[in-house]
Amino acid sequence: MSEGLRFGFLGAGKMATALAAGWLRAGLASRDRIMASDPLLGAREGFAATTGAFVTSDNLHVVNSSDVIILAVKPQTLHDLLSEVRAAFSPQALTISIAAGITIRQLQQMLPGECRLVRVMPNTPCLVGSSATGFTPAATATEDDIALVDRLFNAVGKAYRLPEHLLDAVTGLSGSGPAFVAVIIEALADAGVRMGLPRTVALNLAAQTVLGTAKMILKEGYHPARLKDDVASPGGTTMAGLFVLEKSGVRAALMEAVEAATRRATELGKSRDG
Repeated sequence: MSEGLRFGFLGAGKMATALAAGWLRAGLASRDRIMASDPLLGAREGFAATTGAFVTSDNLHVVNSSDVIILAVKPQTLHDLLSEVRAAFSPQALTISIAAGITIRQLQQMLPGECRLVRVMPNTPCLVGSSATGFTPAATATEDDIALVDRLFNAVGKAYRLPEHLLDAVTGLSGSGPAFVAVIIEALADAGVRMGLPRTVALNLAAQTVLGTAKMILKEGYHPARLKDDVASPGGTTMAGLFVLEKSGVRAALMEAVEAATRRATELGKSRDG
């Protein structure tokens, strides 16, 4: 499906580099058919060192030479970038936007009307091939475009096609979620240190515990409630800890954190509408 396609990244930062590297590992692209542009020399050098692909500071060259164009720049710089290269976009090319908070309608205002477009919301674990991604195709995207995006982003994690109005919830849950999980891991590690464990051991135990639990849910199909019940024996240590978590409102706090992040994503999208 992706064989022979030329991939061009506008932006060569960490997310672009991670995606390109993931697609190379999965055999969905080849080095000679990937290129990236970026005004920053350091970003270009990092992309080239990781992928072995061609890099340039010339955005127009990337647009003119690509079948799939990935918009991988910061949202606040996207308008100026697309103003520079808009006329070069071809109806034959697919455009994938990973610019956070920029809606399909906003993108269509910046691009030619016939542009085939898919909006994608990956998250930072893309850097280690474990992204959680939501995506929405524009009406101009073909079924082949949708299938390609599904294949590309499932190659670097898990990807789900969703209505666009749910992408803010994706931002609030999986987009912001790595920060929430990092706080949990840090807190568990701090507790281990408080109880006498060496810092490095405590951190590794906490992170490995989160990783192992996630694998049991994703790979073995365990429901979180079953995992909890299996660990929590009557009158045991886990129930003592769970009681503290419930009394402290940890569950509600996490739910409210996702809700707050989702609402903020919606506000940012509306503010960009001007």
